[in-house]
Amino acid sequence: MTALTAETVARLPEGVAVPSYDRSRLTVGIVHFGVGGFHRSHQAMYLDRLMNEGKAHDWAICGVGVLPGDARMRDALAAQDGLYTLVVKHPDGTREARVIGSIAEYLFAPDDPEAVIEKMADPAVRIVSLTVTEGGYNIHPVTGAFDAESPAIQADLTPGAVPATAFGLVTEALRRRRDRGITPFTVMSCDNIQGNGHVARRTFSAFARLVDPDLGDWVENTVAFPNSMVDRITPVTTEEDRGALAEQFGIRDARPVTCEPFTQWVLEERFPGGRPPFEEAGVQLVADVEPYELMKLRLLNASHQALCYFGYLSGYRYVHEAATDPALAQLLRDYMDLEATPTLRPVPGVDLEAYKRTLIERFANPEIRDTLARLCAESSDRIPKWLLPVVREQLPRGGPVTRAAAVVASWARYAEGADEAGEPITVVDRLKDQLMATARTQRRRPTAFIENRELFGDLVDDERFVEPYLQALESLHTKGARATVRQLVG
Repeated sequence: MTALTAETVARLPEGVAVPSYDRSRLTVGIVHFGVGGFHRSHQAMYLDRLMNEGKAHDWAICGVGVLPGDARMRDALAAQDGLYTLVVKHPDGTREARVIGSIAEYLFAPDDPEAVIEKMADPAVRIVSLTVTEGGYNIHPVTGAFDAESPAIQADLTPGAVPATAFGLVTEALRRRRDRGITPFTVMSCDNIQGNGHVARRTFSAFARLVDPDLGDWVENTVAFPNSMVDRITPVTTEEDRGALAEQFGIRDARPVTCEPFTQWVLEERFPGGRPPFEEAGVQLVADVEPYELMKLRLLNASHQALCYFGYLSGYRYVHEAATDPALAQLLRDYMDLEATPTLRPVPGVDLEAYKRTLIERFANPEIRDTLARLCAESSDRIPKWLLPVVREQLPRGGPVTRAAAVVASWARYAEGADEAGEPITVVDRLKDQLMATARTQRRRPTAFIENRELFGDLVDDERFVEPYLQALESLHTKGARATVRQLVG
């Protein structure tokens, strides 16, 4: 077995694809916040693809971690010289292993925030990209306003404070570039948020304005924030995955990544400071990302929510198990066809019917072994952004919301913290305590969960939503998840 390093990569088995380029000649052009599994299966992979073709060697990535848990990534990448293995899992059991070399450097901000700021202030850096999750933008789930009262934000705003958040670090780097006469870098969000570039512009400008009103105006009016749509199912890497990599390919890797074969990246063409030739690696560069992102958020991401709570309460633990349940699969198609699709605009170059069929096939890939628990996590950040916009568009036009309301009810039932066998559910959510406390009162006050106007706005006042929600919740309590799903699909 070979421990993955720059020295050993040339000695890996023939079946493993390795970088064909001289990594010592790479220079950093992108600083990326949030080097997790998805970034490494997606953006870093696209850049590695270009580099293997002799391109984009001045666009290597410097990863940045800001959270305490990111120290593990720092240590793993340091030991492996920034290398890691990407394993693509095909439905027939075939696996492809590829060593990715596009991450040239990794900085852990708590170790040296000044180094992170100066790295971004370097004129060679022309893009700062983000995969900080839906909750990383510090926005109110209903109003979309920046939450200036967050303790972490308040700490960064204290006079003389050393920046600790992505907002503080990025803003200080932009300030230095402005003051030094250096063109600002482009801020490229790669998170699953509708209008992620618009959201990034709004939140970073709001933070900068709290630091200095003139700086905030400059950020809003000068810095480019392109929108994007990103897609590749990338489950959490397990010890089993690490063991399989060692057994099949002879590689010892502390931080490998597994993913599905499918990948998609649609990116708004707005990079005044330059960009890699992404289109030559399969990225779609477009003038308007919105049709693509709505398709993905409302069909893929919202369908994951439709699947995960009902699936977990039905006794399944893996996505592919739930997706191959005929009733659950029909529920997803009914939601997509009858509720989500009517809210979508035409998507250039995409056959929506084929896309929806492909989604079910992707969910059912037994090799991915994505957990339902992962999809159920951080629901308070996901449901308001992915599913509720469908409800809010359908209600004024008199369209159906039965299935979407039932999905919300399944989340409320899941948040009670015990499954139908009485086994505890580990709820993972930033609002966990509040949500669970409320959910445990809903057997005597059925609308308790959706009375949270911070999450649901005025939906509790609309009978067209409340009625199917209450019907589904009562059925979940009295008949169980499987019977409720069967009833929903007729």
